Amino acid sequence: MRRQRTLRLLEPGESAPDFSLERLDGGSDSLAKLAAETSVLLAFLKISCPICQLTLPFLERIHAAGGLRIVAISQNAPRDTRRFNQEFGLTMPTLLDTESSGYAASNAYGISSVPTMFLLEKGGRISRVMEGWNRKEIEQLGAETGVNVIRDSDHVPAWKAG
Repeated sequence: MRRQRTLRLLEPGESAPDFSLERLDGGSDSLAKLAAETSVLLAFLKISCPICQLTLPFLERIHAAGGLRIVAISQNAPRDTRRFNQEFGLTMPTLLDTESSGYAASNAYGISSVPTMFLLEKGGRISRVMEGWNRKEIEQLGAETGVNVIRDSDHVPAWKAG
């Protein structure tokens, strides 16, 4: 039996590893560029993940309000990711961390489940790590950015593992 390498999820206080990934809309972005002037939330996702499908539209509300820079990082092919963004109304910048690239960013951050989100301070230090869906964490993120992210008409669970 082949032994699998166990990834260690990065923790608050650690420096986020730099990466350079292709943008869904063309070109590329690096962490150094994204976190150079402001904090940023990196949201790693896979389009087939039902918890990603639950979480990303709420992150879009924060993004659309301009309260926080949010960047989605898809582990899927460009065509599938475009379809996902259209279906769920996502306008946030999206980067591609695909199988063909060996999931370089996902592995560097220790991702073992999605969605996993990293809130990075200006300069790239990790201040918060969120795995799966946690209503309280999403509400807190919204409150910190001045966005009422979960509305009375939203019927969402308190917690769901990724």
